[in-house]
Amino acid sequence: MKLNQWGCMLFMVALIAFLPACDKAGMQADTPSQALPAVEVSVAQVVKRVAGDQVEVVGTIQAVERAEISSKMTGNIITLPVDLGSKVKQGELLVELSAGEVSAQVQQAKAQLEQARRNLTREENLLKKNAATRETVKSLRDIARIAEAGYKESLTMLNYSRIVAPFSGIITRKLANIGDLATPGKPLLYIEQENNLQVLTNIPEAMILHIKKDDRLSVYIPSVELKVEGIVAEVSPIADPSSRSAPIKLNIAPDPRLRSGQFARVTLAMEKAQTLTVPVSAVQPIGQIERVFVVHDDKAQLRLVRTGAKSDGNIEILSGLSENETVITEGNQTLLEGQPVTIQAR
Repeated sequence: MKLNQWGCMLFMVALIAFLPACDKAGMQADTPSQALPAVEVSVAQVVKRVAGDQVEVVGTIQAVERAEISSKMTGNIITLPVDLGSKVKQGELLVELSAGEVSAQVQQAKAQLEQARRNLTREENLLKKNAATRETVKSLRDIARIAEAGYKESLTMLNYSRIVAPFSGIITRKLANIGDLATPGKPLLYIEQENNLQVLTNIPEAMILHIKKDDRLSVYIPSVELKVEGIVAEVSPIADPSSRSAPIKLNIAPDPRLRSGQFARVTLAMEKAQTLTVPVSAVQPIGQIERVFVVHDDKAQLRLVRTGAKSDGNIEILSGLSENETVITEGNQTLLEGQPVTIQAR
């Protein structure tokens, strides 16, 4: 009995000692934001600006006509008369494959066709003398047609052993050598037209309805310090949801200084409008989401935003922020929601 009394007393003492500790731990768990250290940040105001008359986007020069050269049959390369940079004319031989087996099939198909035609001719002559039936002649005529189709098919396969240039141009990539095994779909060469170039670029989604085919835009190629006029050839009717932009293609006049792959800048004319802007450094893209931290009660507050065009180090805010709010421009890379911040003195 005494042992039971002592056990109860010890349990009560342990419980009384444990409860304050639990209460203290619970208080610490309830206030995690108080434990976050303050971060020193730089800030800027969300301001309303008049959008500039022009916006510059970047693009790449590419050939209008480009082709990947591959084989439609399997065979070893026996002739490859072109090198990287070779200029070729339409119809010129690019690759020749070994075709011994296919050649044998052609000869066999030709012999079968000739035999079928001889049989048909013989029976047709007999039919004129009433020495053959119409059913026999009809059957032989069908056999001759099948043999002719087989012969044409084998000739087509033989023609596949010779790959010619689809258009006049220049060899830009060479991925095979004599002796290599060519298989259907495996790239062997790349060819493109040398003097028929265009600029591929992306325009902000807000410009899709303002840029039309045959519009003329200014194009600048920094590597050769050349300014040319680009004529809009194609405009995508929809925007890419990941970049909120749409691809367009502009044809440009040939120039010996221009090459496929060169960097280009395209100037777009914009209508003047009032728009909210923040410094580009305030916006953090994470996948397809763009976020901004604003300062509220000396703490970082996360906002999801939708952006537009960039200009002079600023970016247009289409939604998510209001005028005169304070956004964090530096020190925002590792911020957490609700983390205390101190603003750097300017």
